[in-house]
Amino acid sequence: MFKVIDIMTTDIYTLAPDDSLQDARKLMAEHNVHHIPVVAEDQRLEGLLSQRDVLAGVDSILLPHTEEAEAIESRIAISSVMTLDPTTTDEHASLRGAALHMQRHRIGCLPVVRDGILIGIITDSDFVTVAINLMEQLEMVEPEETELQEDVD
Repeated sequence: MFKVIDIMTTDIYTLAPDDSLQDARKLMAEHNVHHIPVVAEDQRLEGLLSQRDVLAGVDSILLPHTEEAEAIESRIAISSVMTLDPTTTDEHASLRGAALHMQRHRIGCLPVVRDGILIGIITDSDFVTVAINLMEQLEMVEPEETELQEDVD
């Protein structure tokens, strides 16, 4: 049985609760991530910030991306828009169970914690990677099965 630890990302980009929306927007853009765990100094998970949270923090339609908008974003702490007590998972949890939970609850990621300390994250993109790898393996096996089927006929 595959476990969360088998595919989770351990090189995690995090922010602190007092960091700003501007910090979050820059981090997301620089590293092409859509979810940022929010941690205390001791790496305890305090919340989760999604790209949707950042966009909702400052209405981008009413406030075009200007110096004024950046100044406002720099004053809004992510703690005011982050999800508190996000759903988490354990590194030894079933990969299938984690995927089903994410699908049922329509969430894009699960922070992985050990004793409250953030040790990884698993995202919907990780599951897409797994699906691609499985399809590639199936494609390598399929020609052999086709040849066997032709021999039987």
